[in-house]
Formats: sequence, C-alpha cells, structure tokens
Amino acid sequence: MVLAKSDTMSVVKEKIIIPDFHLSPRVDQVGVEERASRFTKRSIKKESKVEGLKLVLSMIDLTTLEGKDTPGKVRQLCYKAKHLHDAYSPPSGESPLPTVAAVCVYPSLVKIAKKAVEGSNIKIASVATAFPSGQAATSVKIADTKFAVSEGADEVDMVMSRGKFLAGEYGFVFDEIATIKEACGETRLKVILETGELSTLDKVRRASDIAMHAGADFIKTSTGKIQPAATMPVTLTMLEAIRDYYYNTGKMIGMKPAGGISKAKAALHYLVMLNEVLGEDWMNNHWFRFGASSLANDVLMQLVKEQTGVYQSADYFSID
Repeated sequence: MVLAKSDTMSVVKEKIIIPDFHLSPRVDQVGVEERASRFTKRSIKKESKVEGLKLVLSMIDLTTLEGKDTPGKVRQLCYKAKHLHDAYSPPSGESPLPTVAAVCVYPSLVKIAKKAVEGSNIKIASVATAFPSGQAATSVKIADTKFAVSEGADEVDMVMSRGKFLAGEYGFVFDEIATIKEACGETRLKVILETGELSTLDKVRRASDIAMHAGADFIKTSTGKIQPAATMPVTLTMLEAIRDYYYNTGKMIGMKPAGGISKAKAALHYLVMLNEVLGEDWMNNHWFRFGASSLANDVLMQLVKEQTGVYQSADYFSID
C-alpha cells in the first residue's frame, strides 16, 4: 500500500495506510464477462438443488421501498418473512424451511417492522443517507442514519455519493462512508455503489475498494431503482475486490447483489460464483445476501415443484 496523493486521501485509519484509489486494479471486462458466463453453465440437480434453494431463501432481504409503503404493508411483508413455511411443507427427513435473512424498509417504518418480526432471527435493515439518490448534505445523511439506528435497525444500507465519485472526489466519498460507519455504531453498514450509474467495471472495482477501506461491512450493487442493477460480471468484480481485500487485511467483507435477480436458477448461479471466488466461509447469510422480493416466491415455487413434480401458479403466493 502507498500513501495517497493530497487530492485523494492521506490518512491512517486503524493503523492501515489508505491506498491511492487512482491505482485500483484495472478490470479485464472481456475476461470477467467470459468467466461469469461459465457459472451459468453449471447444473445443480435433486438434493443439492433443494439445499441450494433453501440457502438462497435464507439469504434474501425481503424489501419494500416505495413511497406508498404503509404500516400495514410492512406488517404483511414481515408476516410473510416469518411464515414462508406455510407455502412449503418439507418431506419427512428433509431439513425445515429457513426464514429470510432480513426485511428492508425506510427508517420511518423500522420500529413497526422490528415489532412485527419479534420472536424470530430476522434482521431489520433500513436504507438511509437520502436513498436512493444520495443527493443530500452529509449532515442530513448522518441524521438519517442515526434515526434508523435509534428506531432499532440491525443493518443500515447507505448509498454512495456517485456524483462525487464520478467527479474524482474519492477522498470525499471515503470520508463520508467512514462518517456514516461511525454513526452506525455496532449496526452493520452496507454501502450501495449503484453500479448501473458507474458505467465501467474499473469504476465498480475502485468504488468497492473505497467502500471497504472506509469501513463498509458489506458492499452492495444497487438500489433497485436504476437499470442495469445486479449483473454477474459486476458481482464477480466486487467479489474479487472482497477477495483481494481479505488477502491484504485478513478482514471479511459481505456482498449483496440487489435488483434484477428474480429467478431461483439465476440465484443458484450466483451461489456457484460465490463459492468458487470466496469459498465456503462466505456461504451463509452473515456474509452474503440477495436484495430481492420476487425471488422468494420463485424459490418457493421451485421447492414445491421439486417435491411434487408440478409447477405452481404464481397466484398461490402473496406478492407482499
């Protein structure tokens, strides 16, 4: 690692010298796309497929982030999160269906969601920092974060300031993430890069490096409001950044592809990629999440199909 230039960053955080983010590794886009495509060629069948589907289900952050969200809608989503087993009864000898990892809502609805999941292991995540644009003063973002934490959020999903990043103000981006991490206290912080606005894999890699060095517990692809959202090449680029950061620091960072992953088959491909890039230690919902809601229904449909041999109608499963 080297000291940063004066126009980027030149600080020591926890006795680690922060690198010059202009020097982040370049990404071979053709190579990444070719390798990512190979993960989609894998076939997972029978018992392995069932266990894989259950693992996917356990990694989902059920999400509702709309202006029309109401307390009733959030309570219904939390009920669904706690009672997925209502839609699938495993055969004798098969492991029971897990709950999802978390429910993600706006800060104003955290307290309602927290109460609704009482008695379960489901976490409550809250978006913050002027989600989804991130276009607000840092002071506003700090207040937004502290409010979410005070309401009981177990995790905070912040949005990176993409305008500052694209203007080359990496020091500002680093400092802001570090400040929000401090405001989180013991609450885990996921940093949303909004990769659909970064345009190149080189920028995705650089943004990943900044977020991790600034204190992110997770790096996350997208808000779900911009297309393209999560893609396998983008996720592979971020997983490789996590791997390199781990090799350099010994610190594990979580990963959350979000937006656009709606089919169980695609989710299984992501798990294959996760296992091959980061290994078994990351193959759990403490270190890997899917930001999706419709994905849960497709996983349930596939589980019932594996059990009965018959595809279910989407109408048999609640949207929220």
